[in-house]
Amino acid sequence: MTTIISLNQSQRCSVRNTLLEAWRSRRVWWFTATARTKARFARTALGSFWLGLSNLFSIAVLAAVYGTVFKVQNFSVYVVYLGIGLVVWNSISSAVGGAPNLFEHNRDHLHNINLHPIFYTLEEWAFQVQTFLQSFLLVVIALSFFQHDLLLNLLIWGWLPLFNLLLFLFWFPLLTCLVGARYRDLYQLVPIVLQLVFLLSPILYEKKNLGAMAWTANLNPLYRVLSPVRHTLMTGELQWLVGFAVLLVNVLGLWISIRLLNRDRRNIPFWV
Repeated sequence: MTTIISLNQSQRCSVRNTLLEAWRSRRVWWFTATARTKARFARTALGSFWLGLSNLFSIAVLAAVYGTVFKVQNFSVYVVYLGIGLVVWNSISSAVGGAPNLFEHNRDHLHNINLHPIFYTLEEWAFQVQTFLQSFLLVVIALSFFQHDLLLNLLIWGWLPLFNLLLFLFWFPLLTCLVGARYRDLYQLVPIVLQLVFLLSPILYEKKNLGAMAWTANLNPLYRVLSPVRHTLMTGELQWLVGFAVLLVNVLGLWISIRLLNRDRRNIPFWV
């Protein structure tokens, strides 16, 4: 009898069943994420356009400063290079930076509502995706002034690197969230690591400027997700081998993260 119960529990907690449950509740977590986005810009004249405008202000200032520091020869190319890299990095940094404290923010719901924790991770993911898309599209449209084929490259070739980015924005913060729920020190460590990774990543500068340290970019998982998006939009070339390799890693990361979430589901309310 015990064996049958354990088998039934393992079936209910399988990765496949968890994904099916997440799909069935998609309208709920997408709606709650949309409500958060609307509430964020309540009583503002420009609303969510501030997401893109804030990135455009940062791009303009950083391009002017670092374009002068690095003495770039083609300023138009550098603006596009920095702009796409910065908007993608901001989304990755926001998703990962807020992950360690996610279950802590939903403590009351975890204690009082019998809902699978994946709901809260999906709600946060949907919120981050909405924020990214609103900002990213406005930035790409603005940068098209410097490179006219950006939108065309995005529509024709950008689907695979963007799909990989969206997958990464779910499973990597989920892993960070699970570790952060158990070890509170991660909440203090993650901002420091993100800042160091940003400085070591070829976002404000080209990879060749790292010189002998260029190997660090190849081992940087955040940059390995960011780089194909920028490369594809700027060159109109889809790196199939790189794209499918990143997709494979994403699928594996998704499976592992959900498997760990199912394993720790009963313990999460006690951790927070």
